[in-house]
Amino acid sequence: MMISSQLRGLLMQQLRRTTQLSHNISLRSLSSSAQEAFKSAPESFSAHNYESLQVTTVQKHVLHVQLNRPEKRNAMNRAFWRELVECFQKISEDSDCRAVVISGAGKMFTAGIDIVDMASLLQPQGDDAARIAWYLRDTISKYQKTFTAIEKCPKPVIAAIHGGCIGAGVDLITACDIRYCAQDAFFRVKEVDIGLAADVGTLQRLPKVIGNQSLVNELTFTARKMMADEALDSGLVSRVFPDKDAMLDAAFALAGEISSKSPVAVQGSKINLIYSRDHSVDESLDYMATWNMSMLQTQDIIKSVQAAMEKKNTKSITFSKL
Repeated sequence: MMISSQLRGLLMQQLRRTTQLSHNISLRSLSSSAQEAFKSAPESFSAHNYESLQVTTVQKHVLHVQLNRPEKRNAMNRAFWRELVECFQKISEDSDCRAVVISGAGKMFTAGIDIVDMASLLQPQGDDAARIAWYLRDTISKYQKTFTAIEKCPKPVIAAIHGGCIGAGVDLITACDIRYCAQDAFFRVKEVDIGLAADVGTLQRLPKVIGNQSLVNELTFTARKMMADEALDSGLVSRVFPDKDAMLDAAFALAGEISSKSPVAVQGSKINLIYSRDHSVDESLDYMATWNMSMLQTQDIIKSVQAAMEKKNTKSITFSKL
């Protein structure tokens, strides 16, 4: 790492201020602290008890959220739309979690909405068009927030897709930060085939994810399948793996790598990347300056630079919870 002499001087001054304190911390106390941090993870995980999801801790600081209705091809019933919001709100507030992998149990990622379970919501009763419209708008807004909860979660979310990712499944994965898939994966913006326009995120996020409006229009208007190789070429996914097991191993390894970094840096990066996507460069730079005027004061910078100067692996750094 090339560090200017001026920056090195400033950092060394800060390091000297913390030397006395760090000398008072024994290796034994550091080990105990790390053990306590790991012990707290099961408590966080035990708060996740759902009908349509399964949440497990796969390694320190990493949670695995599974769509868990394999007998129904992980179709999204009413419980799912409620529980996914609750799940990611809890993850957002879980100071021990630093990265999330989301996948589907069984033979496929998801078949999309559970039409049978959701039928009554799509045809509300009433004889006043205005009141029916008001009800439907409120319902659609609530369902949109289900996937927005993933985007608003400050912890990076990695989607691991195998088999079919149909309809609302595309809405879900476009709200995630990183997408991996298995070779058998395929993607379908299926809504036109059931007589409606996709309304919970695909039409808003997919164009920004792949940056090809013509292709987005084609997929949306025809509901055709996009296979794994085309998804990779278009930028919908960043990697393709031979099978589900290899994909999940890679996703967990990536989550572990992310979780070893400063949570202040990683979560701040996610928030600013999303802000920049939706704002001009000047607005985003101004937001970034305001953000970092406080975040640059973190001890994580001192710890990271010290490790680099001492040629230590950054995974050896113990960052405080966030």
